[in-house]
Amino acid sequence: MHPFAPASRPRPGVLLTALCGLLLSLLVTTAPTSRADGTALEYQAEHATLSQAAVASNHAGYTGSGFVDYTNVTGSYVEFTVDAATSGRTALTFRYANGTAAARPMDIVVNGTVVAPGVSFTPTTNWATWATRTVDVTLNAGSNKVRATATSASGGPNLDRLTLATPSTDGPAVPFGSHQFPYKSGTLKPSGAQATLDQAVISKYNAWKSAFVRQNCGNGWYQVISPDADHPYVAEAQGYGMVVTALMAGADPDAKKIFDGLVKYMLAHPSVHNPDLLAAEQDTSCRSVNGSDSATDGDLDVAYGLLLADKQWGSAGTYDYKNLAVRHINAIKADEVNPSTHLMKLGDWSSSGDQYFYISRSSDWMIDHFRAFKRATGDSAWDTIRTAHQNLITAQQANYASGTGLLADFVVNTHTSPRPADGQVLESPNDGDYGWNACRDPWRIGTDAVTSGDSASLASARKLNSWIKAKTGGNPDNIVTGYHLNGSAFDSGNDMAFTAPFAVAALTDPGSQAWLDALWNKMTSTPINTSTYYGGSIQLQSMIVASGNYWVP
Repeated sequence: MHPFAPASRPRPGVLLTALCGLLLSLLVTTAPTSRADGTALEYQAEHATLSQAAVASNHAGYTGSGFVDYTNVTGSYVEFTVDAATSGRTALTFRYANGTAAARPMDIVVNGTVVAPGVSFTPTTNWATWATRTVDVTLNAGSNKVRATATSASGGPNLDRLTLATPSTDGPAVPFGSHQFPYKSGTLKPSGAQATLDQAVISKYNAWKSAFVRQNCGNGWYQVISPDADHPYVAEAQGYGMVVTALMAGADPDAKKIFDGLVKYMLAHPSVHNPDLLAAEQDTSCRSVNGSDSATDGDLDVAYGLLLADKQWGSAGTYDYKNLAVRHINAIKADEVNPSTHLMKLGDWSSSGDQYFYISRSSDWMIDHFRAFKRATGDSAWDTIRTAHQNLITAQQANYASGTGLLADFVVNTHTSPRPADGQVLESPNDGDYGWNACRDPWRIGTDAVTSGDSASLASARKLNSWIKAKTGGNPDNIVTGYHLNGSAFDSGNDMAFTAPFAVAALTDPGSQAWLDALWNKMTSTPINTSTYYGGSIQLQSMIVASGNYWVP
C-alpha cells in the first residue's frame, strides 16, 4: 500500500451503528428522567446552560455525573430547558447544597420573567448535605426556559438538579413576584429592575413580619400586634395581616399557616352584633373588650383577604375561604353600610337615630374592595355602593378641596349635604381635616385607579398627586402629618402613614417618574418602625402596590 494511501473507509452499516450509539449516549446524559409513576421530570444541572458557573464533583451526595458550582459573583446562573405537557402551575424543586453560614438567594426566571425573586437557599450544614427548595410557577405548554440567577456576591448554592412536578395543594396560585395581573396601560413603576423592586418589598415584609406578627395567646392563633393603638390587638391590624399574608404567599413559605392562624383568631372573636363580623379590639389576653362590636375598615380587609386566599389556595382545606368571605361581605352590607346613603358606617354599633349614623370615614372608601365583593357575590348592590363612594369622593374634592384633592378624616350629613366634619365628631379636633385616617386615601384611591383604570379614580388620584408634588417641591421629606383641606399644614411631624400612600397616587401620572422614584427610595430606605404598626403596615402595603404586586380577586 502506498504510504500516503487513505485508510479504508468504514462500511455504511458500521457508520450508522456508531452514529446511533453516539446519539443514544447523548440522550442518556442530557434528557430529563421521569419517575416510575410519571409524576415528575428531573433535569441534571450539569447538563444545563451555565454562565459564570462550572460542573464539579468534589462533594459527595450528588446525583447524575456531578453538580454545578456557581462562581461567587452576582448574576451567575444555571438555565434549564424544560418541557411541560400542558400549560399551568408546576412545582420546581431545586436540589442544592450550601455549606456556608448564610443563605444564598437566587431569582427564579421563567421564559425571561422573574417569577420568584430572591428565593432563599438556606445553609445545609456542609457541602455534602443536600436539601431542596420548591417554587410554584406557571409554565407554557412545550419548551420553557427556567433560570436560577444568583443575586448576591456570594453566588448561588451548589446546584444538583431540577425536578418538575404537579404543585402541592398548598401552593399559591399567584405567588408574589409572578406579576400575573399587569396594571392598566400608562401606569408608572419605580425605576430599576423588577427583581430589585420585588426584593425590596420582600425585605420590608420580613421586617414587618418580625415586628408585628405574633402567637401570643395560644390556640393556634396568629395575631398582628398594634403597640401604637388603644389596645394591643385591633381589627384593622388583623385585616392588614390577612391581606398582606395572602399577597406575599410564594415569598413566605409560611404564608398559608399564618393566614389560617389569623382566620382562626378572627372566628374566635365575633362582634356581639353580627357573628360574621370581627370584634374591633382585644386586650393582652386576647379577650374582646370595649363593647366587642366591629370596625368597618377591619372587616373590609378581612373579607378582601379571604377572597385573596380563595384564589391563592382554594377553599377545600381547613377553612372554606370563599364561604367565609361571602358571609363577611353580606354581614358588612347588612350592618356596616348605611341603607339609605349606601355609604360605609363607622361600625356595626351605629344605628338609625344615633349621632353617628350619617357619618362616614374616608379611609373606608375602598373602591377596589367593592369591585371584588361584587364579583364574589354577584350582588349588584356593591355596584351601587361603589358608585356612591366614587361620587362622594369627586364631590368632596370639588366642593371642599378643589386645589388639593384632600379628603377629610370624617364626612358628616351624608344623607343631606355631605361635608367635612366641623371639629371633633369621633377622634380629634381635626376630624374635618386630612389626618391620621384620611392619610390612607391616596393609597386606596390610587390602588383602584391602577388596577381598574376607572376614570373617576384616576382623576381623584391625580389631583392628590399633583398637589403633594408641588407642595413638597418633589421632596418626600417635606410631607408632614396633617393638612387642612386647603393644603396648609397643622402639624410638623413625619410618618410613613402619610408619606407612603402618595407613592401609589404617583403611579397614575406619567409625568411623575422622578417624584415616584423619590418616594420609592424614601420607603425602601426607611426601616419599619417597630413601635408603630400603623405606619409600618401602610408603608409595606404601599410598596406592594407600587412594585406591581397587588391584584384584585
